[in-house]
Amino acid sequence: MKRILLILSLLCLPFLAGGCGSDDRAQLTVYNWGDYMDPEVIAQFEDEYNCRVNYETYTSNEDMYVKVKNSSDTYDVLVPSDYMIERLISEAMLRPITKDNIPNLSNIDAAAQNLAFDPGNQYSVPYFYGVLGIVYNTAQVTEPVDSWNLLWNDKYASKILMYDSIRDSMGVSLKRLGFSMNETNETNINAARDALISQKPLVMAYVTDNVKSLMASGDAAMAVVYSGDAAIIMSETDHLGFAVPKEGSNAYYDNFVIPKNAQNPELAEQFINFMLTPEIAAQNIQYVGYSSPNTPALALLDSSWADNAGFNISSEDLAHSEIFKDLPSDVMEIYNRAWTEINVSK
Repeated sequence: MKRILLILSLLCLPFLAGGCGSDDRAQLTVYNWGDYMDPEVIAQFEDEYNCRVNYETYTSNEDMYVKVKNSSDTYDVLVPSDYMIERLISEAMLRPITKDNIPNLSNIDAAAQNLAFDPGNQYSVPYFYGVLGIVYNTAQVTEPVDSWNLLWNDKYASKILMYDSIRDSMGVSLKRLGFSMNETNETNINAARDALISQKPLVMAYVTDNVKSLMASGDAAMAVVYSGDAAIIMSETDHLGFAVPKEGSNAYYDNFVIPKNAQNPELAEQFINFMLTPEIAAQNIQYVGYSSPNTPALALLDSSWADNAGFNISSEDLAHSEIFKDLPSDVMEIYNRAWTEINVSK
């Protein structure tokens, strides 16, 4: 759920369609997060399978869900996050995966499979994963970055960036208070809301894609980000570190799925299998920067990735983190009301 987003929708751009030939060739429509797939691997798939990939992007799971559910547009491949996959399954919006058509699934670490949102991976195939944490400027932040409490330290007033996402920022506040990121108790949710309102005077901004420039410039001392974004920021900027607080965090898993109304599900499975090829997956990792469960692909990366704290997520941090659940609508109404109150507060 959760990236430095490309402010551009790559819908049938010429460089993606190049090499596909005439329009009577097979068409595959992919709907993905912005800047979450190397355009070169898409072009390679087009060449190898003599097809045309129509590629669109979205900025949140919720935006993707609304369009897929309510639009007349159809898609062959989606890349939602864990809790949204759970919702799509419960609403019978996905096709089961024919695993015989995806032999490269054997490349995926067992730890990323058979998770609670899709037991047995009947409907989804792992793509990238990571955790929510704090990226920080080591020249400005000298104390240990080991607790969400640091985001409430008035020493860093106007130097703190929060994540502009209801589940993520509310989740940070909930974990700081000792609650679950999937909290359903209204009193506890409101306590997390009140804590974020009290923090608001210390916050420079709630951000998404502009976190990179603000951290690179030194304008901000720390930011709540997902590990993959941190990996990219750290690879391009000196004096930055990344940490997952001791109270625990959110672990996310983004997977490929095929909508029930897909027009070309067979080609969709070929696309997913292609993306799991070690050489292709390694190339894609280097473009995206997120942690991959594709074990053979990791062996193909250069050594610099091994030293990147945003890319190398420890098993301890993963074990200490929660996966978001698809919460009931009445509970989400409480979250939405709390988020509105945070946004209007001063």
